[in-house]
Amino acid sequence: MAKRILVASYTHSVQALSFDGSTLTALAPVEVGFHPSWIEFHPSDPSLVFAALEQTEGKVVAIKYDEHGNGTVVAETTSGGADPCQCSLEVTENRLFVANYSSGNISIIPITSTGTPPYFLPGAVVTQLYGSGPHPDRQQSSHAHHVALHTRLGELLVADLGADRVFRFTEENDAWILQAQVRFDPGSGPRHTAIHDGALYTLLELSSEIAKHTFPGLPAEPKLIAKRSTMVNPPAAPHDMLAAELLIPEPNASFPTPYAYVSNRNNPSEQGDTISIFRIEGDALDLVAEIPTGLKHLRGMVFGGPDNRLLVAGGANGGGVKVFERIEGGKALNELAANSSVEAPTGFLWV
Repeated sequence: MAKRILVASYTHSVQALSFDGSTLTALAPVEVGFHPSWIEFHPSDPSLVFAALEQTEGKVVAIKYDEHGNGTVVAETTSGGADPCQCSLEVTENRLFVANYSSGNISIIPITSTGTPPYFLPGAVVTQLYGSGPHPDRQQSSHAHHVALHTRLGELLVADLGADRVFRFTEENDAWILQAQVRFDPGSGPRHTAIHDGALYTLLELSSEIAKHTFPGLPAEPKLIAKRSTMVNPPAAPHDMLAAELLIPEPNASFPTPYAYVSNRNNPSEQGDTISIFRIEGDALDLVAEIPTGLKHLRGMVFGGPDNRLLVAGGANGGGVKVFERIEGGKALNELAANSSVEAPTGFLWV
C-alpha cells in the first residue's frame, strides 16, 4: 500500500509524494508562501499541518488536508520574529513553539484544532535570547535554531547556534522561565538536540560534531560524556554549514539496538552528502558508518513506515528526495527510491 510523504521546501509550496516501495511519485503541491522550510502535524489531528515560512517577517500557516490528500491553507499568523527555520516547530494540543533564527527569539502561540479557523489564538508570548560567539558571520547574536519540548522532564530546550548554548526552560504559572543552560566550546554552533536513555545529544553545526552529555533533572548540571566529528574526513576550516539533522529513533522489535543518525551537508565528494550512523548504547558515541547519498546540501530527514524502517531525505541544492531502508539492524542504509525532480526539499512528514 502506497504511503504519502509531505515535503517542506525552499520554494513556495509543500509538495506531496507517493511512495509504493520502489518509486516516488509527485502529487499536487499546496502553495503556502515563501520558503515553508519546516512542517509538523497537530498531535491529535493528522489532517492539520503547520508550516513555518522562513522569511524576514516570519509566518506560520495552518494547512488542512481532506480525505483525498488535497491541502488548503486555512490560517496564518506571525511567527513572532525573523526566519523561523528548519527544526523550528514543536506542537502540543494547545500550543505551537517556534524558533526564529535571525531574530534570536522563541514564540509560543496558543492554537486549537477544533471548531472553525483561524486555529491560531491570541496571546502569543515571545522570549528573546541573548548571546554571541566567535564565528564572525554566524554568531554575532543569538540564533534560535531548534525547540524541543520534553514532557517527561518538564523542560523546553532551545538550541542557540549564535550563543553556543542550549537553554533550559521550565513552565511556572503558564510562563516559561529560563532555569539553566548547557555551554559548548566557542564556535561550536548548537543546531539540534535529542534525548535518549537519560542522555542529551547535541548536533553542533559550525564544528560539525555531535556531543553527548548526562542529563539529570534540574538543578543538577549535565556532564560531557563524549564528543565526536560527524564525518570521517570533514572539509578543512573555515566552513559554515556541515552537520544538519540529528535523529534517534526509539528501539523496537525490528531494530532493538539504538543508533543516532546525522545528516552532513556540502560534502566535497562526488558521491554527495552523507548520513553518519553512531552507536550510542551506554556511554558509547562511536561512528560505525557514513553512507553516501548522492544528495547536495542534505538537510532534513525523517523516519517512517513499520518500525521506523524507512528514512526519507532530500538535497536542498540538488538530488531531489530519496527513501532509504535500515539494514543490518540499523547500522547501514539501502536506497529504495528517488525522485530528482523535487525542488529544494528541506523537511518531511510521513502521512
